[in-house]
Amino acid sequence: MRNSSWNDLVKMIDGEKLNYRPAGFIIDSPWIPGWCGISTIDFYSSDEFWFKSNLKAVSTFPDVWFMPGFWSEYGMCTEPSAFGSRLIFLEKSLPHAEKVLSGIEGADSLAQPNVKSDGLLPFMISRLRNNEKAIMEADHQIRFAIARGPMNIASFLMGTTEFMTALALDPDGSHRLLNKITTFICDWLSWQKECFPSIDGIFVLDDIMGFVGDNEFREFVIPNFKKIFGCISAKARFLHNDADGLITAGNLKEMGVNMFNFSFNHSMSEIRKLAGPEVILVGNIPPRDVMAGGTPRQVEAAVRKAISEIEEHDRIIWSAGGGMAPGVPGVNIDAFVQAVKSYSK
Repeated sequence: MRNSSWNDLVKMIDGEKLNYRPAGFIIDSPWIPGWCGISTIDFYSSDEFWFKSNLKAVSTFPDVWFMPGFWSEYGMCTEPSAFGSRLIFLEKSLPHAEKVLSGIEGADSLAQPNVKSDGLLPFMISRLRNNEKAIMEADHQIRFAIARGPMNIASFLMGTTEFMTALALDPDGSHRLLNKITTFICDWLSWQKECFPSIDGIFVLDDIMGFVGDNEFREFVIPNFKKIFGCISAKARFLHNDADGLITAGNLKEMGVNMFNFSFNHSMSEIRKLAGPEVILVGNIPPRDVMAGGTPRQVEAAVRKAISEIEEHDRIIWSAGGGMAPGVPGVNIDAFVQAVKSYSK
């Protein structure tokens, strides 16, 4: 993340008012390779392509906060690789990880990963080490330790339908699986922090948490996320959940979250009321239908609408209601930034 953006984010977390309204986006492999005109395999396999494409993004849009910035990742394959998933990589689409569990009963035999050696994790650390000097020379630093959340990883390892069924039919087995995954996530975040002391943020992505009700959320989600967001000292504790986020929003404080990226289906005022005044909201323009599929004029209208839905504009990073979608053109990003400058006075 650019040093000036990070410094302003810290001010925002501390309750200071900025003299501008920031626009920011979560960018990674669904968007960057296509925007740069390279294949996803080149993006994942080449340090040079990975660095240059990230640098191009932050240089082309200097007024945007890109979060987390220079994200070392392999799409949805990242965490499942440490548990032994077979990984499928394709030239023009995102990779996917095959299931390793046929049912929740296999969770006990699933080996606890070593985050220093297993799967793709050593390659992620190596990429950052190899490029850290160049990242710093570009006036950025590695600021976030990043992981998918335990519900998300569980759904990769055994399938979403199978995992949701297990939550209902075998809560004890589900707890054992989630506990194992949560331990892995804490180990992984801690190792990233140990490798890169500049890290002072946690970024966790989990959409499956939006599929459960209040009782399941309190039983299966809150305890594990409290452990995750408390496992290392971090100024920024950033959660992405662009599925249903109303239950999540009402429990952010208990989970230890102070930044929340949520679905565009929820209004800014609705989430602010549930999340409380201290949480930084990151949203919430439709990423696919407007940012990717709309015109600059439609982007401008969507920004104007979102801004009109809430009176207090402090502690908001105007963004998409999710990550940057594939196919978002540069003209729409420019239109977004200009609209934020024009309407969030």
